[in-house]
Amino acid sequence: MKKINEVLYKLFGWGIYISLVAGGLAFFGFLLGIIIGGASATQLAVFLHKQYFPIIIKIASITIGLGLVGMYLNKEQALSLVTDKKEAEEEMAKIKGEQIQG
Repeated sequence: MKKINEVLYKLFGWGIYISLVAGGLAFFGFLLGIIIGGASATQLAVFLHKQYFPIIIKIASITIGLGLVGMYLNKEQALSLVTDKKEAEEEMAKIKGEQIQG
């Protein structure tokens, strides 16, 4: 089970990295379109919108799914209010302790 989680986390990390780079490339594609203008810019923007973005969105969605599966198999409650509440209570206790000392 530990090995599966490691593989899922690696796939998650690389998938997020690829998605971020692909998003940056899309930005530069639109920027290039603004610079060149005209019909070529329109074709580039349509390509990015109709063909490029759907692939990137699918990759990002699969990546997020893999990350969530890995987190839940590892018994992490990544999307839980209970975890956030516990962290908030610990932080409040720390702040109160500092106020009492200071």
